[in-house]
Amino acid sequence: MAYSSLQVIIMAAGLGKRMKSHLPKVLHPLAGRPLLTHILTTVRSLLPKRIVAVIGNDAKAVRETFSDQPDLIFVEQDPPRGTGDAARLALSATSGADVTLVINGDCPLIPPQTMVELVEHARQDRLAWLTARVSNPSGLGRVIRDQTGKVTAIVEEYDADDAQKKIDEINVGVLAAPTDKLARWVGQLGCDNAQREYYLTDVLAMAVRDGVAVEAVVAQHEDDTRGINDRAQLAEAERIVQRRRAQALMREGVTLADPARIDIRGKLTCGADVFIDVGCIFEGDVSLGNYVSVGAYCIVRDTTIGEHAEIKPFSYLDGAIVARAALIGPYARLRPGTNVDQEAHVGNFVELKATRLGARSKANHLAYLGDAVIGEDVNVGAGTITCNYDGENKYKTIIEDRAFIGSNSALIAPLTIGQDAVVGAGSTLSDDVEEKSLTFTRTRPIVKSGWQRLAKKKE
Repeated sequence: MAYSSLQVIIMAAGLGKRMKSHLPKVLHPLAGRPLLTHILTTVRSLLPKRIVAVIGNDAKAVRETFSDQPDLIFVEQDPPRGTGDAARLALSATSGADVTLVINGDCPLIPPQTMVELVEHARQDRLAWLTARVSNPSGLGRVIRDQTGKVTAIVEEYDADDAQKKIDEINVGVLAAPTDKLARWVGQLGCDNAQREYYLTDVLAMAVRDGVAVEAVVAQHEDDTRGINDRAQLAEAERIVQRRRAQALMREGVTLADPARIDIRGKLTCGADVFIDVGCIFEGDVSLGNYVSVGAYCIVRDTTIGEHAEIKPFSYLDGAIVARAALIGPYARLRPGTNVDQEAHVGNFVELKATRLGARSKANHLAYLGDAVIGEDVNVGAGTITCNYDGENKYKTIIEDRAFIGSNSALIAPLTIGQDAVVGAGSTLSDDVEEKSLTFTRTRPIVKSGWQRLAKKKE
């Protein structure tokens, strides 16, 4: 749903002291992407007029990470003086939006529909606040309600009395309000509290004072509202995200050997009847066609795998294209720029880099094929390598259809091996090989009968 007069403020200036890290908190990765990226993805689904991120701690690193996103405006808060001050700075840098949505930069799990509900209330001239009922409210701001159930204030734990600390409804750190009213309220904030900071939560009492209706939206699931303040909470959020992604895959018809042992750190698209064994990691943009099988403990990054292909255990695929019914692994490595055509085989401890392996061709054992174009129905023997790099430049090896490369061969590029050619085992070649020929380089053995090794002198 689009809100033409909506702007979003993201509070991303927190020091993140409990993370014990030199990295700004909003840059810590969750499911392979920075925390701030998750929030940006969510708020962009509302199509806001602008997005403002208030940054402080190591502002340069945050700016550099998101320098390619022109719809994101940065405002620096220095020194850090609380969320109310951050909102004031952001509002002073913008104008022209009827509604403002404010969200903490360390709450990446809030679903878009919850934000839509908050914004809808704000469009009706209300202050909308997201709250949650949690099993352990320790350290969080408590929501205070009157006898009729209306929200009257939010009290930070530092300032809460013993009775208030027993309240299990907490402030999530997300609100939506008419922009003009929010700007007036933050301009009236004071810092008469234990932390000597300007609390954005104090605007709630101001709304009550001014007769503006306060609408508390209680989150449906406690997990949606989890904030991340330390490494343990980050790990908990990671498992929540991975569990949700595993459940979504299974609802789409994917078979997971163990839903608790899969990590998706990007986008994973699957066809019908895909099987994924335990311990697999998917990064970047990965596509698995119909009937693909991925064995245990594989890592697949930015790769497309065609239908009926099988990836055997402990294989590592990065930036590759694998065609229909190809067989990869176990213990295979496909590096960027690799294309494996249909029904081709890449076996154990075989590495391909910037190489096309033609249809039905095989490299089944212990080989390195880099910067190569390999035709159809080629057999590459164990121990074969393409010597593609001379220390400064890389060169191409071409192996044409139906060639047979014997074991333990060194192919020194640039080199072309013709169709139906046979290269004998143990050969080192630097000259082109003509088609339908047998080529080998092999010295004659020298045998000295009765040879006895020199005895080692005793100390």
